[in-house]
Amino acid sequence: MSQIGLLATAKSIGEATAVKTSRLYFIDHLRAGLVILVVLHHLAIVYGEGISFWYVDPPMGESLIGFALVLFVLMNQAWFMGALFLLAGYFTPGSFDRKGSGSFLKARLIRLGIPLLVWIFIFNPFSNIGLFLEPVVLIPGSLTWQNYWQRYPEFIGLGVAWFLALLLIFNFGYAGWRWLTRNRVSASDRDSSPPTYLGIGLFILALALVTYLVRIIIPIGRPVLDFPTLAYLPQYLSFFIVGMIAYRRDWFRTLPDRMGKVGFVTAVVATLLLFPFPIIGILGGTMRFLGNGSWPSAIYALWDSAFAVGLSLASITFFRRYLNGKSSLGNFLSQQSYAVYVIHSPIIVVLAYAFYLVAAPWGIGPFLKFVLASIEMVPICFIVAFLIRKIPGVSRVL
Repeated sequence: MSQIGLLATAKSIGEATAVKTSRLYFIDHLRAGLVILVVLHHLAIVYGEGISFWYVDPPMGESLIGFALVLFVLMNQAWFMGALFLLAGYFTPGSFDRKGSGSFLKARLIRLGIPLLVWIFIFNPFSNIGLFLEPVVLIPGSLTWQNYWQRYPEFIGLGVAWFLALLLIFNFGYAGWRWLTRNRVSASDRDSSPPTYLGIGLFILALALVTYLVRIIIPIGRPVLDFPTLAYLPQYLSFFIVGMIAYRRDWFRTLPDRMGKVGFVTAVVATLLLFPFPIIGILGGTMRFLGNGSWPSAIYALWDSAFAVGLSLASITFFRRYLNGKSSLGNFLSQQSYAVYVIHSPIIVVLAYAFYLVAAPWGIGPFLKFVLASIEMVPICFIVAFLIRKIPGVSRVL
């Protein structure tokens, strides 16, 4: 009888492991969707007035379309990088369990460290060429190879690769935590029950409070050590940790669809009730919602915390329900998505300038430019990523 019980237990564990490790196509598709949103985010910066980027078109000024694109950027910034950290955290414990500490860190250094170095010393300086080409030139003097290379050391930096750097830090922190705890799995990690609404609500409030306090020191838009968005560090770190908990408790598979709907409603209601405050501030020429301990900053921190959590819940359950099948297009997009994230900025700079030269005689407005550029540049980024990954050895990194 004991042997039968042991075999049954082993079988149930094996079945549970097989279920948990089967491919989550909806997560692949969600990650690709978030990377597409990253590309659109930076395109909106190119065509939304008043936001600094490597290349801005048209000249900085004020217009209704530019304002709408700024709002699009703010809403993206509130959640989509946190969602990427959430997905990264989800896949971290399983990778560590399979590979062990040494192989895990080696793989992370290859997968994150090599693109990080290439970006800092090659892609970021190349992207800065756009500063010489803008209709309103931010760097005095025309572009020549001489003045470009003379200023090359100024152009070395993280740029969009801050995500890779921060994720690498989180991965090393996780490996250190596993070493300190001697790889023990707590009883709470074995609990497969989904999160409660009360727990989610308390998480939102705690995240909003910590975010508000951090933004007293690091307001939104103030770079620190070349990291452009450390005002969102509480969200990035907490979402990464929640992702790891979600893996242990299998939340991505077991979250009720209703919870995703509630998350979406939460995001909408929070936007309707709280987001008008920063809009009023922007229209009035004040940006107090960015931080420094102001009451608009507290409201904004509560909004983007509720918005980020709500949209993350909604996107996970939506993609799980409607985009969880295997498809050629989905497979292609998911395979290239990481490479697209790494290479998209210099592509945007080059193509946006080319688009400016072609479109300038026609007097095309910023919104139409944004739409046409999006239709053109998103596919180009994925095609270029596909071709780059065909280079021998590159697919191991990207």
